[in-house]
Amino acid sequence: MSLPLLAIVCLLTVTLGYSVKCWLSPFGDCRKCSGMGHELKTDRKGRMKRGKDCRRCHATGKRIRVGRWIYNRAARTYRAGTR
Repeated sequence: MSLPLLAIVCLLTVTLGYSVKCWLSPFGDCRKCSGMGHELKTDRKGRMKRGKDCRRCHATGKRIRVGRWIYNRAARTYRAGTR
């Protein structure tokens, strides 16, 4: 198998795998709070305590995946154009 053909097969495999992942699980953990919904702080004694709610995920701990966001935007544009 030639090198360009191998690269194409690898890229197709990764792309199809990511699209299936976005289809099956459209939400992933928030990158800012690691899926907790809030940050952890320490008090003066060094004990961990709950911090402020995460502003990126609005304290849900979940975010929409990039691939799913692109799909939703394309589908919304298509529906708006065919009405």
